[in-house]
Amino acid sequence: MSNHEKALDNALRAAAQGYAVAPTTINKTPAIPSPHEKGHTCKGECGQPGHGVYDATTNAADVRRLFLLAPKAVGYLIACRGRLVGLDLDRKNGVDGVATLNRLAREHGFDIPQTTTICTPTGGFHLWLTVPEGVIVPNSVGRLGPGIDVRGTGGYVVGPGSTGRTGEYTFYPELGYVDPQPVPEQLLKLMMPPAPVVRPQRRRAPAPDASGRTLDGLVNVVLSAPQGERNSKLYWAASKAWAHVGVGHLAASDVEAELIGAAIQIGLSEAEAHRTVASAGRGTGVSA
Repeated sequence: MSNHEKALDNALRAAAQGYAVAPTTINKTPAIPSPHEKGHTCKGECGQPGHGVYDATTNAADVRRLFLLAPKAVGYLIACRGRLVGLDLDRKNGVDGVATLNRLAREHGFDIPQTTTICTPTGGFHLWLTVPEGVIVPNSVGRLGPGIDVRGTGGYVVGPGSTGRTGEYTFYPELGYVDPQPVPEQLLKLMMPPAPVVRPQRRRAPAPDASGRTLDGLVNVVLSAPQGERNSKLYWAASKAWAHVGVGHLAASDVEAELIGAAIQIGLSEAEAHRTVASAGRGTGVSA
């Protein structure tokens, strides 16, 4: 049996168990090229294959069709959707994700469940876990600690029986297949992103003079910037404001405080806003 046939066979077996699958290359990446130009946002709504993890299906006929379109596929992915999440524990290049997970378990007081465990060719492991219904876990790389990546909603794990450049992915021999177990509550908290920092809105009484009205107008340009144009609108407004600073109509401290404050209100980070305002100042030959 070829690696392609073996991957298809294992993918069909996983699909029959309710896991959504799609073919992968020897590099563990989706095997069907995108039908779209670079930069597209389609997630399969067009009905064509070639959308990576969004191609994943539990329908056996569709699985066979995807593999026919990917004759060089030697593996398959399992989509992390619904309640399934994966922990990728790397053990290579001096990093030990297993040791990191054990340390987290000791420090935060949880037990690592005996769950579906996949052995990777480089000595690491993939743990399959479940989260409560409706909980969305973000993908992350190294945020839990060295050697631990989280494959959450929109991510995927490599299916057992897949072949990568360094070897085959297999079930942990002492366990075989077991149903994925619930993620411990303390570990789930660590997987979730920190709560957003709520900053109080800056309020400033409109200045009666012309320079104050000018700065108010530039602040409003930033506050009304649409998604995708926030940084460019901030740069434009800052460039105009710095020009007024250069001729003595505005104070540099007011420009920085008001424009950076407005940028934070619309969702830019303070560091990013500061960089953009400072860059605009350099572009006009003026800085604080």
